[in-house]
Amino acid sequence: MKLRLALPLLGFAVALLLWQFGIAALQRDTPIAAAFAPLPAAEALLQLLQGPDIWRDVGLSLRRVGVGLAAAMALGVPLGVLVGSSKRFAAAAMPLFQLLRMVSPLSWMPLAVMTLGVGDAPVYFLLAFAAVWPILLNTAAGVARLDPNWLLLARSLSATRRETILHVILPGITAEVLTGVRLAIGIIWIVLVPAEMLGVSAGLGYFILDARDRLAYSELMAAIVLIGVLGFALDYLARAAHARWLHTPSEG
Repeated sequence: MKLRLALPLLGFAVALLLWQFGIAALQRDTPIAAAFAPLPAAEALLQLLQGPDIWRDVGLSLRRVGVGLAAAMALGVPLGVLVGSSKRFAAAAMPLFQLLRMVSPLSWMPLAVMTLGVGDAPVYFLLAFAAVWPILLNTAAGVARLDPNWLLLARSLSATRRETILHVILPGITAEVLTGVRLAIGIIWIVLVPAEMLGVSAGLGYFILDARDRLAYSELMAAIVLIGVLGFALDYLARAAHARWLHTPSEG
């Protein structure tokens, strides 16, 4: 147990030393680099956390993540079930899905603003577009791996299509859906910051742009650290939910 705790702490300590040494090397030719050092960033982060502004930005960013993830799940899970359960639909739709999946979500930014205007709507679209693919593909893979005997049993009991999906397919693929959600959260968190640099007046991405414009470089570095910590926390929660589901004994 002590070793499991000591090794991550050692890794963070090495990263901090490399960070400090890198800043010291840059500082010789670029004095302004001193503002990006660990100590000024830590001081700026503590000061930010004591005020209300950064918490407002964090709250807005997390809300956008939640809305984008919910939209991706609402679209990705049904499409994944269709792809996994219908060979004809998979043959018709998967080439298109694979093509769209390889398009960077950020490349849609100009079109999103043109069609949806400024504000939260284009951000929601970009986040949902980025997150839908891992959810869709993992859902489809889960359906394909279902035990065929479950489906045969449902048919023998005269279960309707809706009943089969709700009571057989969805409970049987929950682990795969959670895996897709965890991957989607990681992608959303990466896309969030550049998406929030577009037409919004609050959020972590906007805060980074604002800190740059104010030449508040220590605050900029503090925001980067905060984004990393929050992303780590979100991934931890997603992993915990996945592990809990896998280790929860089935009822009945």
